[in-house]
Amino acid sequence: MSIYNYLARKTNGEILSMETYRNQVMLIVNTASNCGFTYQYEDLQKLFERYGNKGFNVLSFPCNQFGEQNPEDGATSALQCKTQFGVSYQVFDKIDVNGKETHPLFNYLKHEVDCPEFVRDTMQQKHLYDRIQTNYPDYLIGRNIRWNFTKFLVDRNGRVIQRFEPDSSFIDIEKAIETLL
Repeated sequence: MSIYNYLARKTNGEILSMETYRNQVMLIVNTASNCGFTYQYEDLQKLFERYGNKGFNVLSFPCNQFGEQNPEDGATSALQCKTQFGVSYQVFDKIDVNGKETHPLFNYLKHEVDCPEFVRDTMQQKHLYDRIQTNYPDYLIGRNIRWNFTKFLVDRNGRVIQRFEPDSSFIDIEKAIETLL
């Protein structure tokens, strides 16, 4: 299988093939509108603006599996992203990224690259780990998505290159994107 074999539903109900993004570098992200990491919408938009003309794209997938931080539907999420954060990249319909209803694209992504070790060096990291351990301990096992704003970097050939956790440095993410462009 390849990333190009997967489909995703846009907020208007239209089905879009990942083939649409062939020959582009992609950062695919599960997002949430009411999360402590929601500020990252702006950082993602800056990356999109900086590198979009070089063949880079951000694909956002709202998800409500972590603390019910995205209760609204995909269309409302997309509108909020546009009006509140100035997002102009594609926001898809709301999906699940773990469990029995995991979207096939995210099942593929999380099995293509290893899950990094959960670092607990900062207060933010410790808080996030404690919250996951208390509320979603199964998400700490295997290759599950641990929280909102987990990012997958995909190269121009559709290979999943790297997984970035929600607290990953945008400096590191940008450097990784630049090496693929």
